[in-house]
Amino acid sequence: MNSVILFLISSMFFQSVFLGGESARAKAVKGNSQIIVMGLVYCDICSNNTFSTHSYFIPGAEVRIDCMFKAVSPRIAEHISFSANRTTNRYGVYKLEIPSVEGIKCAEDSAIVSSCQASLMWSGSPACNVPGFKSTSDEIAVKSKQANLCIYSLNALNFRPSRREIGLCGKKQV
Repeated sequence: MNSVILFLISSMFFQSVFLGGESARAKAVKGNSQIIVMGLVYCDICSNNTFSTHSYFIPGAEVRIDCMFKAVSPRIAEHISFSANRTTNRYGVYKLEIPSVEGIKCAEDSAIVSSCQASLMWSGSPACNVPGFKSTSDEIAVKSKQANLCIYSLNALNFRPSRREIGLCGKKQV
């Protein structure tokens, strides 16, 4: 994974949880488990599937999230699955908060099997609306036993402009 994207995802995680995640922290204080699925959408100006100096995050993009969480243990045989659409905020971040599910403690149960996929629906930027990376299921899971919080951060999705800017990106397309 591109180190810039990894840094951006990490920054997004810390900003959401520690600066803007009041609802997640409030629920964690009450003892309820919390699952958060999140990711970001950006404009790939140079159409090379990387976040460059000319790229920018897209607010108002619509993303479809499909997830399934399955608890695998001798005493629990439950699973939840869901689909939801989310719109990116002004930083290009989409986020879905899932309330606690009785019997599933995401941070404590090491046997929780999860799979999530995010897919682009449409762009919030008329100048950058051709799908690049249209869907992803690659994720980084961050779990906190103290807060009983699990965050699944999906790889970034992108749109591209309909025409490549030769002045910004050069003639050769990677």
